[in-house]
Amino acid sequence: MYTKKVFKALDMFLWTRYETFSFLAIIIVAVGLYQILGLEWLKIPWTPLALIGTAVAFVIGFQNNSAYGRIWEARKIWGGIVNTSRTFGMFLQDMVTNEHTTIKLSKEELFHEIKTLTYRHIAWMTALRHAMRTPKPWETINQEKSNREWSATIRPPERESTAEKDMKAYLSEKDMEYVMQKGNHQTALLYLQSHHLRRLKESGVIWEFSFLELEGVLQELFTLQGKSERIKNFPYPRHFASLNHYFMWIFVLLLPLAIIPQFAEIGKEMSQNHPTIGGLFIWLSVPFYVTVAWVFHTMERIGRTGENPFEGSANDVPISTIARGIEIDLRQNLGEANDEIPDPFPVFYDTQM
Repeated sequence: MYTKKVFKALDMFLWTRYETFSFLAIIIVAVGLYQILGLEWLKIPWTPLALIGTAVAFVIGFQNNSAYGRIWEARKIWGGIVNTSRTFGMFLQDMVTNEHTTIKLSKEELFHEIKTLTYRHIAWMTALRHAMRTPKPWETINQEKSNREWSATIRPPERESTAEKDMKAYLSEKDMEYVMQKGNHQTALLYLQSHHLRRLKESGVIWEFSFLELEGVLQELFTLQGKSERIKNFPYPRHFASLNHYFMWIFVLLLPLAIIPQFAEIGKEMSQNHPTIGGLFIWLSVPFYVTVAWVFHTMERIGRTGENPFEGSANDVPISTIARGIEIDLRQNLGEANDEIPDPFPVFYDTQM
């Protein structure tokens, strides 16, 4: 457990190392100007800086709460997709029967109808997760170097394939042609599901009451899809996100002008009894400044990283893993052999995609 904590702390340092080195350079330059060049007038009182720091802390806290709210809502939406998908699979197996048919279908024909509807649902999840991974102009994952490094190591499966390629295994050629003509693939697939269920109802394979139940499941899937698309297509307000970032940097750049004179003053008092220590005491402002700046910056960056829970970062909702887990459940309950069912997506560094 302690080894994992050490590695997680190391990952956090590596993730923020470029900014940390920037903070180190800022404070070293500032101390050099103050002590070596004698620019002792380069200082500001603590009061205005404390006010700025308090405002920045409030704004960052608001941003982090909002970002966590978006992540948690996204997780609840995809939890709903899990439950509704399992319900849909169960309903299909028990409601697609010969009980009310005039012309009886064989077991193979009934199973074909169930499998077609189940596979089309898997295609719907595939289309939805690909739509959620589509890059948007306001997403931030690739704007910073360490994020790009992480993305080169851990990439969501949607970056390695296309929706068309991944859906082909689950759809007929006719369905595939219809879906690819539509701008919103996942919506087109739910329309196909409804049309298919209506045909089965008209032939008596699905009882009318069962048809209404299944249509209610499709309605719930539409609702969950719309909620997921709303989070994807409506970003965290950019004026909040941008101003948070600028306010944080204003605070970080002004902080040396207040913290260095404090350490210099303490060093002068110590010089009366300990000249060597007192003369070097000002340099203790370096680790203290880096620590404070790192905390403010990291908290602000965590908020920015969590604003978009589907863009594919390590802290996002693992929609690819969730969708693959549902697929495995549905296909196992169809009676397919394990060697016919795809494996779960791999986990990298305790991270699911």
